Amino acid sequence: MAQDNMFSTSLLSDLSEDESDMIPLDLTGDDSEVSQEDLPEDLPILPLKNAVLFPGVVIPITVGRQKSIRLVKKAYRSNKIIGVTAQKNPNAEDPKEKEIYKTGTVAKILKMLVLPDGNTTIIIQGKKRISIDQIVQENPYLTAKVKVLEEKFDGAEDSHMTAIIHSLKDAAKKILKLNPEIPKEAQVALESIDSFSFLTHFLCSNINSAVKDKQKLLEIHDGTQRAEELLKYMLKDIQVLELKHEIQNKVNVDIDQQQRDYYLRQQMKVLQDELGQGSPEQELEDLRAKGSKKDWPKEVADHFQKEMDKILRMNPMAAEYPVAMNYAELLVELPWNEMSEDNFDLKRAKKILDQDHFGMEKVKDRIIEYLAVRKLKNDLKGPILCLFGPPGVGKTSLGKSIAKALNREYVRMSLGGVHDEAEIRGHRKTYIGAMPGKVIQNINKAKYSNPVFVLDEIDKLSSDFRGDPSSALLEVLDPEQNNAFKDNFLEVEYDLSNVLFIATANSLDTIQPALRDRMEIIEINGYTIEEKIEIAKKHLVPKQLKEHGLKAADLSIDKKALFKVIDDYTRESGVRNLERKIGSLVRDAAKSIAMEEEYNQKLDEEEVRRILGAEVFDKELYQNNKLAGVVTGLAWTAVGGEILFIESSLSKGKGKLTLSGQLGDVMKESAMTALSYLKSNAEQLEIDHKTFENYDLHVHVPAGAVPKDGPSAGITMLTSLASIFTQRKVKNKLAMTGEITLRGKVLPVGGIKEKILAAKRAGIKEIILCNRNKKDIDEIDDRYLKGVSFHFVDTVDEVLEIALLPQKVQNALKFEFSQN
Repeated sequence: MAQDNMFSTSLLSDLSEDESDMIPLDLTGDDSEVSQEDLPEDLPILPLKNAVLFPGVVIPITVGRQKSIRLVKKAYRSNKIIGVTAQKNPNAEDPKEKEIYKTGTVAKILKMLVLPDGNTTIIIQGKKRISIDQIVQENPYLTAKVKVLEEKFDGAEDSHMTAIIHSLKDAAKKILKLNPEIPKEAQVALESIDSFSFLTHFLCSNINSAVKDKQKLLEIHDGTQRAEELLKYMLKDIQVLELKHEIQNKVNVDIDQQQRDYYLRQQMKVLQDELGQGSPEQELEDLRAKGSKKDWPKEVADHFQKEMDKILRMNPMAAEYPVAMNYAELLVELPWNEMSEDNFDLKRAKKILDQDHFGMEKVKDRIIEYLAVRKLKNDLKGPILCLFGPPGVGKTSLGKSIAKALNREYVRMSLGGVHDEAEIRGHRKTYIGAMPGKVIQNINKAKYSNPVFVLDEIDKLSSDFRGDPSSALLEVLDPEQNNAFKDNFLEVEYDLSNVLFIATANSLDTIQPALRDRMEIIEINGYTIEEKIEIAKKHLVPKQLKEHGLKAADLSIDKKALFKVIDDYTRESGVRNLERKIGSLVRDAAKSIAMEEEYNQKLDEEEVRRILGAEVFDKELYQNNKLAGVVTGLAWTAVGGEILFIESSLSKGKGKLTLSGQLGDVMKESAMTALSYLKSNAEQLEIDHKTFENYDLHVHVPAGAVPKDGPSAGITMLTSLASIFTQRKVKNKLAMTGEITLRGKVLPVGGIKEKILAAKRAGIKEIILCNRNKKDIDEIDDRYLKGVSFHFVDTVDEVLEIALLPQKVQNALKFEFSQN
């Protein structure tokens, strides 16, 4: 067994074959008592688990294995001579011939003690090295034929041996000096050893090395070579001990440094007190003074005092101290019932809203209503508004205008991609790096408890294993609960009822139903071309001129040029791309001014085309075709309304229906419903029944790479099929939207304003809608409807009567069928 101490002077009675300490009881080194003739023919062999016995060395061993106990007792009753060798595998309980080393030591049992627990302790002394030639038997214990190995000192001069002895003793003394755990008596014992052989064996027994290394030393026949190899191990031990000593010194230096730092801090504290610069106690008193001036609820005041008392009992050097101080400072800094004064000048508020945003009458009216009620009753809770509409229509920027109109602070929190509940509710103080949620952080940033709080992109919240932030928002956005909002870090209730929350969303489908129920949904539709022109003139052009360092006199864009940019380069519901295109026009002028080149200060349509390049949108794509089976439909998308074409064609076949264009399940069902209606009303529409059986029908909706779905294309599908089967063309510049039933009824659909704007952009003059969508038209400003006429229908027959041109006899397609 590897030793912790190099030398031991105490005899431990509980040492076993696994644990044996090398204890020199007799330092005479007398190993001449045993010769080859003194050994029995078959010598009993005692395997040791974690020890190597050297000649002349005395060790105690506690024998626990039954084979070993039988061997020891029998030997002790006879000549007391046994062979001792080390095991190759210390875990082997019954070692065989291959599991023991062949080089060992013949030993004499000096004393045997039987312990109360049944184990037997023997004290043995090594005599001579032996070599095991043959194992004679394995039961009841190992016996073997052995040969005594005599010690050799080949080629060693007296001076060389003397040098080795001095080197070994010097190394041993150094180890004794570096290891304070070794008793001082060991040095006295070391000095009394004169025999070169015994000194070598004694040190080999006590070096801090593994069994296999000691076994290698035992197997070396030349005594001088063994001594030199032993010196290498001892020098290695010295290096390890020196390194250990160095590390301990460094640790002591670190401890001394901490004591020094503490002493200096105490001195600094005294100096700070003398200079009046404050101390931890002074900081606590300042916090208490600030807390006494806060207008907060009694529960919060009591909680604050408890926290301050807790901090006072803490050691400023403790890890929890800064966390507790940060928490107390947050309590003091938060605005508790500290509200900015609302400006109740309703005319001023309306003027600000009209200046900053064109249109959006619903939102403006709702804000004016809120101000009016607040003016009459000064304790109205803040409403939870959700501005819903396509990108680029000004939902987020509207929050700033509302804050300006109300004379309140403005804060914004982006919820796009937030998937950790702690972002809303905060972390508990027990976590490292804990902090309050974004709601409390933004309120603290606003310094007032009634800001305008914009929750941007609320429809893009996500959830994962860290929680569901949309569920955490339920408490924030519930007017009946948010007067007692509890942040995990804050631990006390905070009143959010005075905050005016404004959420923005592009789609309501992805908002959790419970969360959507807590908000007042206000839909913001896309802008007409006329509105975009006004927005560009009043807001976008001046903003881009300012951002690019130009003055109003440096560049002007006439109305026709703006119309071209809107119509040919930016087909969208909002004005985000329009602003980018205007920025491109302004940068072209800025480049010319910077390079001192001549340029047109007033941009017309030709200049717009020169700067922006070829038109992005081709008007021809939006004009009606002159072929039967092609119908223009209206669709709603997340970026506003769009028009789409539905094309149908017939080819000879067996009545197969093919649908293409990445259609969703609802659109496929609309096509099948339309075909079933035509089959059941073929005679009324003057369609030969054999047409359905002898011709294949293919319905396609460009563009094929864009997924499409929804019920709005129902009447468009039916009109397209009716047109191709009757060969009656569809009226020019006509579009339609509506759902159909199998009985031929037309049902209402949504997104009417966006669809109408898309139709106007495409040059559509007539639109067919369900009669129940008339209420949606009544809510739209008349100026948006200028130039478009509407047909309100209840049945499919009315749609076909309006959409299909009368069939002329000379141009009618006559289907000829085979007699078969």
